[in-house]
Amino acid sequence: MYQFLKTLDRRWVFLAMFLAVAVPILIGLKFPEEPSPMVRDVFAAVNNLPSGSKVYMAYDYDPGSKGELSPMAAAFTRLCCEKRHKMYFATLWPLGTPMVQENINIIEREYPHLEYGRDYVNLGYKPGNEGVIKVVVTSIKELYTTDHYGMSVDEIPMTRDLNSVQEMDLLINVSAGYPGSKDWLQYVAAPHGVPMVSGSTGVQAPSLYPYIPRQLIGVLGAIKAAAEFEKTILEVYPKFADIPGADEGFRRMGPQLIAHSLMIVLILVGNVIYFVDRRKEAAR
Repeated sequence: MYQFLKTLDRRWVFLAMFLAVAVPILIGLKFPEEPSPMVRDVFAAVNNLPSGSKVYMAYDYDPGSKGELSPMAAAFTRLCCEKRHKMYFATLWPLGTPMVQENINIIEREYPHLEYGRDYVNLGYKPGNEGVIKVVVTSIKELYTTDHYGMSVDEIPMTRDLNSVQEMDLLINVSAGYPGSKDWLQYVAAPHGVPMVSGSTGVQAPSLYPYIPRQLIGVLGAIKAAAEFEKTILEVYPKFADIPGADEGFRRMGPQLIAHSLMIVLILVGNVIYFVDRRKEAAR
């Protein structure tokens, strides 16, 4: 067995990794999730708001991070729709526009009774990174004179009397990096006391933990937290189990868990081979 593993063609390893990812996807393998206290805090921050609260949906990510972030962004959108919150979508990333549109499509497809301009609005993309945040925190209409589709904000009921992001009851930021959660924290949540929750990639999440719980209510870190968030929503709103795509985080955790387990096994096997070789060389 030792000699077999030592001389194993690496193409078999590649095949094993392919199967570890492909098979769970094909059979729809899912594992039970137990939401963490932080995930439940994020859920409560959205769900406990009075119906009709103003929520700023800053979706600052692009297709490169879609695998990690789109399930949690969609979950935030669906939960806000259930609560009939007023949703203000915007992005600071040029390629974030189609990510926002995907969530608009969810509303149009699954919540057709919600009306654009009264229940949700798409403010679209603005260049300037954190410079945009510094402006909208005092005067949102200084930058956003129209929505994403070219309609004047003075003609849209939700934005007609809106002055700044400080008027929001909650700020939700789904972020893949810069500009993103740290910038919203530094210029809106921390200095002005706007309640904020965040969804982020796995590599970014640890940099946000020091802000919890004072400046930041909680963070959803990567696809694992997205799956836990979906589980929390399902506990309160069982109907989500019948909505296609509402369990995307669950679905993506299956292949990730199997692939990670295979990687650990391969690392252990590689280390065993290495130390056996060293022992044999020392014995010569």
